[in-house]
Amino acid sequence: MTADARSTVVLYSFRRCPYAIRARIALHVAGVAVEIREVALRDKPPSLRALSPKATLPVLQLPDGLVLDESLDILLWALQQHDPLAWLATLQDDRVRQWVWRNDENFKPLLDRYKYASRHPEMSQLQHRERALQAFVGPLEACLAAQPFVCGAQPGWADVAVFPFVRQFAMVEPAWFAQVAALAAVRRWLNFWCGSAWFLAVMGKRPVWADPERHSFGR
Repeated sequence: MTADARSTVVLYSFRRCPYAIRARIALHVAGVAVEIREVALRDKPPSLRALSPKATLPVLQLPDGLVLDESLDILLWALQQHDPLAWLATLQDDRVRQWVWRNDENFKPLLDRYKYASRHPEMSQLQHRERALQAFVGPLEACLAAQPFVCGAQPGWADVAVFPFVRQFAMVEPAWFAQVAALAAVRRWLNFWCGSAWFLAVMGKRPVWADPERHSFGR
């Protein structure tokens, strides 16, 4: 491994993955110089598996050898290096933290069932959608009707952590999502984030990473 490689922050990522999106945005906003390695999900490189045997994305490798393989850990690490927009101002607010927990633990499994309803025939797609609405998107609408962002009056870390998953929800049935009156506040909030310079800056397409031949993992 060269001296330059040892000094490089490396992120293994997948462009459309909501976990990877929130990590990339935090790294971008924090101004962390990072080498992004786009991974093909069906052909994950050995270097990724060597760093994190579970091989889920994203995975961040720091120059000192530390590996972060949870997206929230990457998001928080990046903003703790540099937080120019004060996105961590609400980090200790339990009400804000609860939104991220509900997103990751409750909403994400329901979202997957809604997205891939044919794999979960115990309910119709409409029933899966209603469960996701009741568990998360509906309460989020009530929150955002009272304040512009999950974190309050200003954007924050929890908004970044949550919106990529709501974006996936909106993409399952875009015509329905675009017109349903009961989600006007969620739509406004999601449009803000999807049109933001932060999101657009990290969504460019990249070639798939392939490990160099004779790569010496672990050195």
